Amino acid sequence: MNENKVIFAGAGPGDPDLMTIKSMNALKTADLIIYAGSLVPKAVLCWKGEDTETKSSAGMDLHQIIDTIKTYHANGKRIVRLHTGDPSLYGAIFEQMRELEKSNIPYEVIPGVTAAFAASSKMNMEYTLPEVTQTLILTRISGRTPVPESEDLEKLASHQASMAIYLSIGHARKVQEILEKHYGKDSLCAVAYKVSHPEEKIFYTKIKRLVKTWADNEITRHALIIVGKSVEASVKTDAILKSKLYDSTFSHGYRSADK
Repeated sequence: MNENKVIFAGAGPGDPDLMTIKSMNALKTADLIIYAGSLVPKAVLCWKGEDTETKSSAGMDLHQIIDTIKTYHANGKRIVRLHTGDPSLYGAIFEQMRELEKSNIPYEVIPGVTAAFAASSKMNMEYTLPEVTQTLILTRISGRTPVPESEDLEKLASHQASMAIYLSIGHARKVQEILEKHYGKDSLCAVAYKVSHPEEKIFYTKIKRLVKTWADNEITRHALIIVGKSVEASVKTDAILKSKLYDSTFSHGYRSADK
């Protein structure tokens, strides 16, 4: 069997400098990069080798992608399948990996930075605040791709945890109604548009104005909704929340508390 592995790599959220060194090196040595052209900006292809061939998968179905990989792999070519953000999150890589296994084509996955973490860094926000919120939910609302009933946004929102909602701009009204019910109409949320791209914009708004914010700024895709007490804390200059980790009165395995 040809031991040359197909690489599934995370492109990160858009900024070429947020790609991992391992993914960057994979691009530099690849003979072919198949990238998710509808989401991965061409800017991240700056790391590819001089003779590397590139193909966008935007107009390809699963069989076309796999057939392309098979053809190039059979000829000993090094292939990178480049996905936006982190491949494991809404990357549809599972079905691709299973098809490669059927053909005994080896592969490996390189993680990437997802938009939720790029957004929190730009917002100077910590999703997990001591004694306020210790859970982060990454999810989406049910649409053309159904969500399991147990993971319905209504049920997840009832926890009032920090939450980053992907792929849901097309259901703006429904998202707003659910968030109003569980987080409160006047609670602050954020819309992170094309985070880390040159066009990046982050809008802070009350949940009751979420739909208006999208409409006024003509946002139709490439945006996250971020909600939870962590959002409001990030913009409050008087918010002081201390962890036990660095509390001088708290002992742990590496430090004794001050007497």
